[in-house]
Amino acid sequence: MAIQQPASAPASAPASAPVQPTSVTEESRYNFRAVAVVGFVVGVVDIFIAARFLGKLLGASAHSAFVNFIYQVSSPMVAPFTGIFGNAGSGANSFETASLVAIAVYAVIGWGIVVLIRIVTAPRGTKPSTS
Repeated sequence: MAIQQPASAPASAPASAPVQPTSVTEESRYNFRAVAVVGFVVGVVDIFIAARFLGKLLGASAHSAFVNFIYQVSSPMVAPFTGIFGNAGSGANSFETASLVAIAVYAVIGWGIVVLIRIVTAPRGTKPSTS
């Protein structure tokens, strides 16, 4: 059985050697502001829908002005997904599946728009990052 010797450390550059600047790639340059706006809008939409879901789940009274406002604002956003799955629960409390589907769909749509922005606004000849 042979004993392996540890690898020697690479020789360091002399202290008087000038530092060479590295080139900066334009790989991740895209329209950050547009991506931030899309993220903000999708976030606000998802927050309203999540508040609606929690309100329905916990049986919040629609007679409250705040709860009524949340239900009125989120109703048009949830309407396209109503009836996909049945709602479970009693009369006061309901597990509104349409809200959960709406949150997922709007998040995926927002992600798709962000990827499209990155593709469209990336410099020519570069590959946009997928992170």
